[in-house]
Amino acid sequence: MDILQIIILALVQGVTEFLPISSSAHLILAPYVFGYSDQGLAFDVAVHIGSLGAVMLYFRREMLVIMNGIFHPSDEDLSRDRHLGWNVFIATVPIIFVGLLFQQHVASDLRSPFVIAITTVGFGLLLLAVDQNASRTRDEYSLNWMDALIIGLFQSFAIIPGTSRSGVTMTAGLLLGLTREAATRFSFLLSIPTILLSGGLVTLELVIHGEDVHWGDLTTGIVLSFIAAYACIHFFLKFIEKIGMLPFVMYRMILGVFLFWMIYN
Repeated sequence: MDILQIIILALVQGVTEFLPISSSAHLILAPYVFGYSDQGLAFDVAVHIGSLGAVMLYFRREMLVIMNGIFHPSDEDLSRDRHLGWNVFIATVPIIFVGLLFQQHVASDLRSPFVIAITTVGFGLLLLAVDQNASRTRDEYSLNWMDALIIGLFQSFAIIPGTSRSGVTMTAGLLLGLTREAATRFSFLLSIPTILLSGGLVTLELVIHGEDVHWGDLTTGIVLSFIAAYACIHFFLKFIEKIGMLPFVMYRMILGVFLFWMIYN
């Protein structure tokens, strides 16, 4: 991989992982658009590690309080944080089963520009409809176990490229009455176990298949993805209540139209 390809892919992953526009779609499409050869599983894992490091650092205080609450179940002062932690766990469960059942099918049959175009437009319109009609009165601490399960079931659709894990979980959160910021914060917290699990699965595939690893490329990808993801999380949380989801939906519509044009021309 040349340095420009590494920079583009790492920044694309870092920015799109936490925006409701699908990072997997952009990583799949980048070789088509820029004429690159496929970057390989090892690089995909590396840039996801960078994004994971960014979200863990950003939410380090929340993670520490949640873990403290879980390991000290008798401490009433930590009950709301413990409650949030268990809801993150519950919301993670559905994608584990869906991923194990359908991961091979998705990897072989659904990584195409046509599928990405359909999901980019379809789930984008769903996000806009929910955002414009949501009550937006609750915070993430008010979720109950059934709410968490519903968000987790929505997240299961994210195994289809173009859906956007962050986008579909934000859609579910808004549908349940969360504010935009609360839906975003829960989505970002939920990304931590989800990326850990998916990254672990892909790493296992790398070990099994014995793919060559270029450590310099991977290190550069991790660092750039980390920086881009951290900045994205910070600014997205700062401005999402004001700007809403419309700009991201408009981007998805433009991307979808471009993909359809690319497919049929």
